[in-house]
Amino acid sequence: MSSTAFSLGTYITRYISTPCSSNRPVINNFDATALRFKSQLQKSSSLEHQLVQAANEKPTFCTRREAIGFGFSIALLDAICQPQPAGAAEATPCELTLSPSGLAFCDKVVGYGPQAVKGQLIKAHYVGKLENGKVFDSSYNRGKPLTFRVGAGEVIKGWDLGILGGEGVPPMLAGGKRTLKLPPELGYGMRGAGCKGGSCIIPPESVLLFDVEFIGKA
Repeated sequence: MSSTAFSLGTYITRYISTPCSSNRPVINNFDATALRFKSQLQKSSSLEHQLVQAANEKPTFCTRREAIGFGFSIALLDAICQPQPAGAAEATPCELTLSPSGLAFCDKVVGYGPQAVKGQLIKAHYVGKLENGKVFDSSYNRGKPLTFRVGAGEVIKGWDLGILGGEGVPPMLAGGKRTLKLPPELGYGMRGAGCKGGSCIIPPESVLLFDVEFIGKA
């Protein structure tokens, strides 16, 4: 490529003269062609140099550990960006508030409907657990909510108080979900429940935990 450019320069110098009456260089058709061709040769040479340099460079590959780490980061980011499933906030434990009655409560979901009225027939779902976390009863498992007359003594005192409110406990609203922690005196006390042959489903003097969903009036 360098010999071609040299030949063109020699040809132009030999056969083109500059008029004496002007100090400006003469740019004729031969000059313009030569300059353009020389510029193209320079660009081509530069591009060729870049391609050769890139070909000589060794590609960089990440290690197995780096690849696994990158994949884990992508998966973690994807998990964070995913929307939370319905009810996810309900799985988060909330802090219980102890009332003067001894009943502790925590609203997981504040209701949107009317509160219950004493003597009203209402429906509620629940999960009952012992203090060690063992489930002893669940209306969800039966697929049917409990129907009872609230405040009429049809259920244990802790339930009436936990839904109707009073003694430092706010009333539940329809659609609400609340966790109740009952001391023995608001539950089954010294007698326990489900006792047979010397064993009880709910032993005497048990502290009880209930997750209650107040559906509304029946």
